[in-house]
Amino acid sequence: MSKKIIIATLLILNSLNLHAQQPGRLSAHVNPMIGTGGMGHTFPGACAPFGIVQLSPETDTIPHNLNGKYQPKVYSYCAGYQYDDTSIVGFSHTHLSGTGHSDLGDIMVMPQTGKLILNPGTKDNPDAGYRCRYSHSTEKAFPGYYEVTLSDNQVRCQFTATPRVGIHKYTFPAGTEARLIIDLLHGIYNYDGKVLWSSLRVENDTLLTGMRLTNGWSRGNYTYFAISLSKPIKDYGYKDMKEPLYKGFWRKFDTHHNFPEMAGQSIVTYFNFENDGQPIVMKVALSGVSTNGALKNLESETCGKSFEQIVRETNEAWERELGVLECRGTADQKVMLYTSFYHTMINPSIYMDVDRQYRGVDGNIHIAEGFDNYTIFSIWDTYRAEHPLLGLLKTSRNTDMVKSMIKHQQQERLHMLPVWSLMGNEGWCMTGYHAVTVVADALVNGASLNAEEALKAMVETSNCKYFPSVEKYRKLGYAPYDKDATAASNTLEYSLDDFTIYAAAHKLGNKTIADEYAKRALFYRNTFDRKAGFASPRYENGKFKENLDPYQTYDEGFIEGNSWNFSFSAPQDVYGLMNEFGGEKIFQKKLDRLFEMKLPAKYYEDNEDIEAECLVGGYVHGNEPSHHIPYLYAWTSAPWKTQKWMRTIMNQMYRNDIRGLGGNDDCGQMSAWYLFSAMGFYPVCPATGQYVLGAPYLPYTKVTLENGKAITIIAKDVSDENRYIKSVKLNGRPYRKLYITYEDLTKGCTIEFTMGSKPNKSRGLAPEDKPFSLGR
Repeated sequence: MSKKIIIATLLILNSLNLHAQQPGRLSAHVNPMIGTGGMGHTFPGACAPFGIVQLSPETDTIPHNLNGKYQPKVYSYCAGYQYDDTSIVGFSHTHLSGTGHSDLGDIMVMPQTGKLILNPGTKDNPDAGYRCRYSHSTEKAFPGYYEVTLSDNQVRCQFTATPRVGIHKYTFPAGTEARLIIDLLHGIYNYDGKVLWSSLRVENDTLLTGMRLTNGWSRGNYTYFAISLSKPIKDYGYKDMKEPLYKGFWRKFDTHHNFPEMAGQSIVTYFNFENDGQPIVMKVALSGVSTNGALKNLESETCGKSFEQIVRETNEAWERELGVLECRGTADQKVMLYTSFYHTMINPSIYMDVDRQYRGVDGNIHIAEGFDNYTIFSIWDTYRAEHPLLGLLKTSRNTDMVKSMIKHQQQERLHMLPVWSLMGNEGWCMTGYHAVTVVADALVNGASLNAEEALKAMVETSNCKYFPSVEKYRKLGYAPYDKDATAASNTLEYSLDDFTIYAAAHKLGNKTIADEYAKRALFYRNTFDRKAGFASPRYENGKFKENLDPYQTYDEGFIEGNSWNFSFSAPQDVYGLMNEFGGEKIFQKKLDRLFEMKLPAKYYEDNEDIEAECLVGGYVHGNEPSHHIPYLYAWTSAPWKTQKWMRTIMNQMYRNDIRGLGGNDDCGQMSAWYLFSAMGFYPVCPATGQYVLGAPYLPYTKVTLENGKAITIIAKDVSDENRYIKSVKLNGRPYRKLYITYEDLTKGCTIEFTMGSKPNKSRGLAPEDKPFSLGR
């Protein structure tokens, strides 16, 4: 390589890094490595805001199961990457951010020098395959960009992305072979037989097209692709790792070498190039519709653009999205806030081509008219804070997401809103029919929706007989434990969901539906065993389960939680909930006990979703059912206790560190909780239009809404010591209420908190200052 080329390359690399790290650029405060170790399950790779492409490294190939037996270690690889690993298997184009179950890892690419090896090898023996060791010292990551140099072959790997295209840049050392492996067999949560079919066509020496169909969590995931290359292919081939027993008359050809149509269930392909000192730039466009759709995406988003130009444009896109948020604080506080905001804008993801075609949940191809179609709805998690945050700060996007959910319901044979939407499929993960809360919250807050369609979708969903025990729930007023292993949590969750249908119907003036669902909203009361002092599973004959262990997660009638945490899951009727506990004093003592106890390790050491780092006492912040609990003190005679615990939770669970998240980020939910809580308020109950006050974390925060109005939060002298609210002003006037409304926020407002080291125990005690409760 000439000196001029070397100098030019260094200048380009420096310009990319300087572009993202310039003083004043918000992306400089984002650390994509947070949560890539431990329980966070985030990935460090490149993506555009809400894009369907997440181009990121993968560091192991542990399968979901071997001969049907679950492999527990796979859980750590929900995002494909674990920071502690020392080798990289390859770079794939689709990832879930922060989940506790997984899929995807589509179209994996790996640069290779030396001998052709098409097996990935193992973590213990990287030399047996194409994987390579690497050093974290060569990793660089900022919004829209990831880079690493592979130690074994010294290939520099750089990545960026547009919403639908992943862009690779590989610089090979002088004098080595230059080869790219495209592994169509690899996948996250893989298993033998997951790939139902894959194919790759060499259209010409710089253009490839293809597809693969997988049966994973998304049980019919069609991924079409189109790949452009910056230099011509010299020769190519593939190996089918599981040769078919029947090949038809294709057997007359040597399809494995330089044959332009490659296909099979287990194929790994390779492409050789001349190593002329110039990098290989590879652009991989995805589509859920067709290779023609992928080609259109490729043309629209990357044609005529250099790698460096796309890096700058994607980073600018992140700057625009992040730019609605301003703050003051320490360097680590800013990193945590902006990284959290970044994590809320990875999923959900756009799921349609540039020509607006998308694959629906019915398997047919549709055109998104009047909305952008999205997928990856982790709704059991994200209805709590992620969607409310997007509804407030990214209103148009959230409205399109709600419209996507309604279209899902209309296309779905069971006529239900999504439970866990993934790549044009229903994933059925977790419980409840919580999409109704997202739709209802949008309706109550005035989103531009077809109200009749939305209400119909909610009602039909809530009566879908395929939800566990829902018919018994409607008849008995609770889900019976002898028919349903998670009956207690199902009753609590259905009841909250039904409240939001009531709230939407009430808003729309539909008294018949409102009256019915107001009754169902109180069904949670039927699962409280006052003798035990907790929510408890109940049999069809009306008796409660005997010998309830409220600390235990397994076999006690709850999903991913214990009764200590789930018993507080009636945010629609907190005063009624207090009565079930035996009154306000007992309720408050139970809250105190939850945060102050030491949960014995035997209750979580065998639970893959919870570790000690996810806990504050017995409060499980690392899983979503508990996220509203610290705010419940607002209904008690000691609302200041929310302020006491908020900073403890935030300092412990959110750190500028590789293991800086105290639980799965779950498609932005953990991060959205942090953003709301840092601003000093939280949407405890959807479809009420209220946000319960906690305590601000930073001295100054400002968010600018889509309508141009701004919310400014000022908390002079706030600190770990000065965590208590002495007084509040709203737009310069004294404010006594313990909540603020959606209307207040969207009109634009300034909230001034006076903070101190001692609580104001007289503030917020008047009944009129308390947040909404249905039974009041």
